[in-house]
Amino acid sequence: MSTLRALAKAQALAAGRAQPVATVRHLHLAQRPLVLVPLTLAGEANAPLAVLVGAAPKRARLLIVPQPRNRDQRFAFAAELAGILLDHLDGFRAVTEAVPVDRGRDVRHRYADAPQLLVPNPAGVTFLRLFGRSTRFRRPDGEYPVHPSVPLLGRWLTFFAERAEQPGSSALLAMTDALTLHWATGQSAVEDLHLPALLGWIDPPPGLTGARAAARAEDPSVCPPAGPATDPGFDNDVLAPAMARYAEATDEAARVEAYAELEGLLRDQLAPTWELMWRGVGLLRSLPAGARVAVRWDGDKDAFTGYAEHVDAGGGPQPRRDGAVAAAQRLHRLERAAASYAVQRAYDDPLVMAEHRLAGEAFVGMVTLADPKRVDDSGKRPVLRPRVQVVTTEPVAVPVGATLWSPARPGQKARVVFVTPGDGKTEVVVELSGGMGRGLTAPPGTVPEVGERVCLTTLSDGYLPVATFPAVDETPWTHGGPPAEVDPA
Repeated sequence: MSTLRALAKAQALAAGRAQPVATVRHLHLAQRPLVLVPLTLAGEANAPLAVLVGAAPKRARLLIVPQPRNRDQRFAFAAELAGILLDHLDGFRAVTEAVPVDRGRDVRHRYADAPQLLVPNPAGVTFLRLFGRSTRFRRPDGEYPVHPSVPLLGRWLTFFAERAEQPGSSALLAMTDALTLHWATGQSAVEDLHLPALLGWIDPPPGLTGARAAARAEDPSVCPPAGPATDPGFDNDVLAPAMARYAEATDEAARVEAYAELEGLLRDQLAPTWELMWRGVGLLRSLPAGARVAVRWDGDKDAFTGYAEHVDAGGGPQPRRDGAVAAAQRLHRLERAAASYAVQRAYDDPLVMAEHRLAGEAFVGMVTLADPKRVDDSGKRPVLRPRVQVVTTEPVAVPVGATLWSPARPGQKARVVFVTPGDGKTEVVVELSGGMGRGLTAPPGTVPEVGERVCLTTLSDGYLPVATFPAVDETPWTHGGPPAEVDPA
């Protein structure tokens, strides 16, 4: 936990209300997200019990499994869910857009938008990941066949679960993670995983503090949990007898009545969380999107387009586990995405940048001197190298010769020339390069002016090179490569 977040949590506890830790929204929020609130049966490994799903607050559809231990009913549930999800995905495949590549010399096409799934908490993401793994290898023929849409559902759920691991992706979001990214509460991180308690701190009812609203939300009779595990009291006292009545029904009328009873009980369990999900969507919509959110959403659109083309071409399902080279490539890709996401959030949000200022990775100061016409003619040809002096009252931990960047001018480098500590302030002289065109005169606005407040940081939003990895047949047999040749002698 950062220093500023710890301070915000202390302030939230003192004020009785969650405190903002972001000034902009750092994730994409679709106009028509597909919300899923799942429930699982206690004591069974990821056995689906019910799900409330829909793309609008008033258009929720409830799917239930009366006997989750019954294999046929579980895969009938999967087929119903597949009909909803796949139809939702198809709605994004009608319109494409051209994207310039190779510096504008060519174009490629991708879908103009991509689907977004929302679940209450990280456990909901885990449910979708495990449910995808249990369905994507099923076959529509042979022994124990399933509906042809079931394996396709599993492959798409696996796709979304993998995108959820990508830092900065908004394809599959847990509502608790999305809210805690922007607000700090006065409770622990574990308690923040409970969506009703979290929203109690962020938006408490009139007359209640965040702590009292969160305590009230912990009562399962007031806010039934959908985590996706159910409350043990509900399981033992209500759900188990209702499931037993369905199992013991001897005729169709009794079975229909027992099914309706189960449906009503499960809807009552899921409906409060459904309403909280859309309440969370409204809170997130109240924040303006960060400047670089659209760029990250373009990555989700590219991923959606690529996997849709893979499915259309008859490509196989995702493997059960990655090989050594594929795992290393995936880890490298996630590390690059995490580093880029951290920098982009800091560039978009001064509250996030403040954490880096405390860590000595950035400082803010006032421009007191500027020489925008300075030309360096010590090389083979003269180049424009303006210098500016920034005075700051913050500690400056960067050495002479270090390269800094400014969020206001991300394409421009600032090399530290002098650092002169003074009485309560520090003078920093930097030499600018890049972002000023190719001539010897800087266009207006490309060089900071005297009196301008600037932020300089060691964080760079520049391109991160991709590492090279060996081919599978070039790795040792311990990592999936060919076995070593043995001399028979």
